[in-house]
Amino acid sequence: MRRPAWPGLALLAVALALAGELGVRYRDARQEVVRLEAQAGLVLSDARPARAVPKERLDEQAKGAEAVVRALTLPWAGLVGAIEQAASKDVAILQLQPDADQRLLRLTAEARHRDAMFEYLRRLGAARELSNVVLVSHQVQQEDPQHPIQFSVQASLK
Repeated sequence: MRRPAWPGLALLAVALALAGELGVRYRDARQEVVRLEAQAGLVLSDARPARAVPKERLDEQAKGAEAVVRALTLPWAGLVGAIEQAASKDVAILQLQPDADQRLLRLTAEARHRDAMFEYLRRLGAARELSNVVLVSHQVQQEDPQHPIQFSVQASLK
């Protein structure tokens, strides 16, 4: 049975809206700081030459901006869809870590039993958005009376 994609898409839309709102708030806060500095007389009117920004700092800022762009250009809708299609009532996702630089997805989940874990891996491997789906580690949770299996998966993003 195919699960509806709207929860994942709704989550994506909320995350993008929140990111946009934070960007607007940051811009407004920076403008307010500049205005307050000007009012306080911290900005000198004799127009001293601006202090040069070190090249290392510019390079660092450029790398940071590139990392943000890479993260935003990940195929989020496809990733969420692939994870939703692979989902089952016997597997719970605990952590999801996309790595835009290496085009990898790291996922930590918990399965009720071994067969559920392997079935989940099979369904993830069948997703067209992912390749090289590999079980990195697994461990039976002995302290839990139901003894679920916590496992980690790594996959390449297509």
